[in-house]
Amino acid sequence: MTELLKDKAGLVTAGGSGIGRASAVALAKAGAKVMVSDVSEEGGRETVKLIKEGGGEAQFFKCDVSDEDQVKALVDETVSAFGKLDFAHNNAGINAGQVKIGELDSNDWDKTIKINLYGIFYCVKHQINAMLKTGGGAIVNSASGAGLEGSPNMSPYTASKHGVVGLTKSVALEYGKQNIRINSIAPGATITPAIERWAEDNPEQYNGVLESLPAGEMSTPEDQGNVVMFLCSDLARQINGVTVPIDGGYTAGKLQQ
Repeated sequence: MTELLKDKAGLVTAGGSGIGRASAVALAKAGAKVMVSDVSEEGGRETVKLIKEGGGEAQFFKCDVSDEDQVKALVDETVSAFGKLDFAHNNAGINAGQVKIGELDSNDWDKTIKINLYGIFYCVKHQINAMLKTGGGAIVNSASGAGLEGSPNMSPYTASKHGVVGLTKSVALEYGKQNIRINSIAPGATITPAIERWAEDNPEQYNGVLESLPAGEMSTPEDQGNVVMFLCSDLARQINGVTVPIDGGYTAGKLQQ
């Protein structure tokens, strides 16, 4: 435990696994009280258990970010439980899979945009309104490397993540003078259970991906969570409206083969 976020309170969406879980744990280890949110009650409560076992304070609230009423209820419950909202990590998102846009089911487009972009909009809107009542705060949105450059066969995901980057910039300009900071992270290839399964089934493809990464290795959820924790802290008080790639240098350019 550290004191970096002592007396701070906030929330994490999609906190039941992966990057969201690592973020919630990192925030709690820094001294914050964390409301863990997810559509999976089992995963979310497991994250709360991990935080409490580490000496931190956390609660769970089930929320589908594509439903604005549920998002408002999440923010309200966080304020009710902890007295305020100092930070938020908006991490929920989906990928409809890999398909060319000419073959894309419009329902998959709608679902992806609804969760990845509308969900961020709903979260940011209600989080800011809560933060304005208590003097400000810090918000971190999960974008992606696909929010910084094009990705073939992933048009809805790429469009939604570009939208997150643009929304983050605009909101930073709107509320910076009211002591609200908002930034995004752009995770690169990150070791998750899904990636581990893929690596076992496709070792040649996996090794090919590793060779394309300047760092020579994928990041971990903890790598992502630690940056979220930093951006939510006062150490990052002059960082506002930016998207931070956490990808070992992948978006800096392509390695010469």
